[in-house]
Amino acid sequence: MVKRISSGSSFEALAGYSRAIVDGDWIMVSGTTGYDYGTMSIAPDVARQTHQCFANIAHALAQAEASLADVVRIRIYLVDAADFPVVAPIVGTYMAEARPANTTVIAGLIDPAMRIEIEVTARRA
Repeated sequence: MVKRISSGSSFEALAGYSRAIVDGDWIMVSGTTGYDYGTMSIAPDVARQTHQCFANIAHALAQAEASLADVVRIRIYLVDAADFPVVAPIVGTYMAEARPANTTVIAGLIDPAMRIEIEVTARRA
C-alpha cells in the first residue's frame, strides 16, 4: 500500500506531486528546497537554505516513521558550483550516520531565490 505525504506546500498542489511516497519500507522524498513551508519564505543564503532542506526532509521522513539515518541515496542540486564548499560540510553533518550514495549536480532551479534542492531515498530498517 502506497502512502502519500504532503508538506502543505502550494507547489505540491500546483504541480500535482507529494512531498514523499512511502511504498513498503521505501521512502522517496521529492526534491526539497530551502523554503520554510510554514511561512513560505526562503533565506537568501545557501547555508540556511541547506539546513532548511534537511529540516523539511526530516519532517517528511518522520511522517513515514523514518529518519535521516535511514537515507540510502541523496541527490543535491546546486545553482552555483561555488556553493559546494559551504554545502558539503553541512550535508556531511546531517548524513554522517547514514553515509548514503550521493550525487551533486549543478542545475538551474525554478525560483531564482532557490540556491539548493535535495531529494532523498530512504529505507526503514
